[in-house]
Formats: sequence, structure tokens, C-alpha cells
Amino acid sequence: MTGSPVETAFGPMLSGDGRPGQLWAMLPRELAAVFRPRLLDVADEVLREIQRTIPDYARPLDGAFGKALRAGVQAAILQFIDRIAASGPVPDERRKVFVGLGVHELAQGRNLDVLQAAYRVGARVTWRRMAEVGTRAGVPSATLCLLAEAIFAYIDELSALSIEGHAAARARAAGALERRRRRLLDLLLADPPSPSRMVQEAATAAEWPLPHRLVAVALDGPADVTGLNALEDLEDGTPRLLLAAPEDRRALTAALAGHRAAVGPPVPPRQAGRSLATAQEALRLAGDVLPDEPLTWCEDHLATLWLRKEPFLVTEVSRRRLAQLTALTPKQYNRLAPTLLAWLETCGNVREVADRLAIHPQTVRARAQELETLFADHLRNPDDRFEMILALRATLP
Repeated sequence: MTGSPVETAFGPMLSGDGRPGQLWAMLPRELAAVFRPRLLDVADEVLREIQRTIPDYARPLDGAFGKALRAGVQAAILQFIDRIAASGPVPDERRKVFVGLGVHELAQGRNLDVLQAAYRVGARVTWRRMAEVGTRAGVPSATLCLLAEAIFAYIDELSALSIEGHAAARARAAGALERRRRRLLDLLLADPPSPSRMVQEAATAAEWPLPHRLVAVALDGPADVTGLNALEDLEDGTPRLLLAAPEDRRALTAALAGHRAAVGPPVPPRQAGRSLATAQEALRLAGDVLPDEPLTWCEDHLATLWLRKEPFLVTEVSRRRLAQLTALTPKQYNRLAPTLLAWLETCGNVREVADRLAIHPQTVRARAQELETLFADHLRNPDDRFEMILALRATLP
């Protein structure tokens, strides 16, 4: 059809280098009139092909799903033709259609791979039909190539709108879930405990099944705890977590690596506040009366933590049972007090005491003689031994 009016109308518009930003300006406006009456039924063809080739969409097009998909296909085709007639951005009312498709995909629990595959199918079917119509109308092949480039650039634009909708909906959902989980955390830590029914309803809304037993974690600063299915409050001055009591300590230890923290004792959900209070106390005492460790497990120090709750009683027990030690010089005290605790806890096993204190067994025997001189029968009285162990645990680091 060389020399035809159609070719003459289209030919002069092909100057330029074809960069994506120039595509719409380079397409002849007359193309819209050529394609508009012949593409009214292509939407149904696109929908059939999408259903045939994409399993997630291979279901009856009824309800909200079918309405959204059909509206998206029709809007895409009509907008493309309108863009040929008068280049410009996608109007707001049609932007909402493609943004809404992204929102719909998130609601269905899908990422955007399926929707983007549908966009590609639609582009392929639409281009095939437009190529047939254009060839019959005498549109030059160079213009058809430019048109193909415009179609796929347009699909990228629609995909970006759906990505925007998907991301915004995901952010809203994440924010809502975070707020529901924070409310559940507050309910679990409330004093007095919150009603069980209220807590259970909040747990369901927060998508956080209540464990049979949980632990609280107190941290000394903000932490990255991704990977833990935990309720968290890391924003104020007392960062804390709640999570199911771990069967194996290694995963939680690894997740908290690089942070100073304490893990409270496992408790039923209604006692979460007590686990947190114990963890916070252990974090405060770490490096003082508790070992100086990055991660303190309260289960390993329950007796010491219990005694620290009653400082007056600790003082009285220490005064009664450790008077012989406190009368010594600081150097002597620092040498004999740990030996006494190890001796009592190992029932006088010389080798175990030596291993625990990293000293020679003969040194243990020499110190044991000193302790025998100081305490005599108290070392063999069960009640006295028990109180000495408690006093030493509460006072020794």
C-alpha cells in the first residue's frame, strides 16, 4: 500500500531515535481512529488467554475478582488508545484501577508475579491484534515496530502502578498488624493481668497464637530481632520482647548476638509481666552479683534473683552465717568465699572445686582446712549449709 493516504499520514511521524520518553510523541495520532473500532472485542480475547495460560486466574470471572480483572483489561486497552490520540499520563480514575489490582493481589496472598504475567499476556494478545489491524490498514512496518515498543512500555507503566498499590497495601497491613501486636504485648504485660478472653481475642487479631509458656526478654538497647516471631517494643527506654519459651537456647542466643540482654523464666501467658520484671532485674545485676555475660538466662540464677528481692533478709543471713568470713581481710575473703561456695555446692569434692576455680587440688585441700577451722560443725549442718549457700550466691559475683 505504498503511497496510500494511510501510509502518507503515518510516515512523516517516524523521525527521532525511538527512546521510551519519546514514544507517545512519535506515534501518529491517526492510529487511534484506526484501532479504536477494531479493538472493542479484544478485551474478551485477552481475558480468555489469561485464564488459559495463568492457573491462578483459571476460575470463573464472577464476584469481585472477575469484576476487578475485567475492569483492568478494558481500562488498559481504552487508555492505550486514548494515549495514542493524545499523549499524557494515565488519568486518576484509571490509575485507581491498576493501583487497585495490586491491592487485590495482596488481599489474595500473592506477590505481583502472577499479575505481571497477566499484563504480559494482555500485551502480547493486544499487540497481535493491533498488528493484524495495522497491516490491513497499511500502517508501515516501522510504525508497527514503534507501536509494539509503546505497548510494552505502557505495560511497564501499568505494572508500576500495581506495584505502588501492592506496596502501599502491604505497608498498611504491616502497620495494622504491628499495632495489634503492640496492643497484645501491652495486654500481656498489664498489671493486674488482663481478662483471658480479651487477651485471646487480641492474639487472634494479631495473628500470634498464644504459647503454652512464654519468656520475656529485656534488652539494654534497640536490637534487630528479625527472624524471631516475637511481640516487641524496642522504641522506649526499656526495650523488651515476648516470645514462646524456646526448647533450644541456641536460636535465641544467635538472634540476640551482639546485644546485652536477659531472658526471663518461662511462665504462662498471664504471668508475662513477672517474667519481664525478673529479666529486667537480671539485666541490671549482670556483671555485679550475676556473671558478666552478654545473655543472661534467669533460669540459671533463680535462687540469686529470689534472694535479691529481699535485701534485708540477705543481709541478716549473711551476718549470721558468714560472720567468720566478713571478719577477714578483703584479700582473705576474696580467696575463701568462692572456695566455700564451691565446696558446699560440690559436697566437698576436691577435684570439682579445683576445676571450678581453676586451682590445684592441693590448694583446695589447704583452703578447706582453713574453712574447717573457721566454720567447724556448721559445714556439716544441713540448715547452716543451705543458708551459707544462699548468702554466698546473693553476695558473690
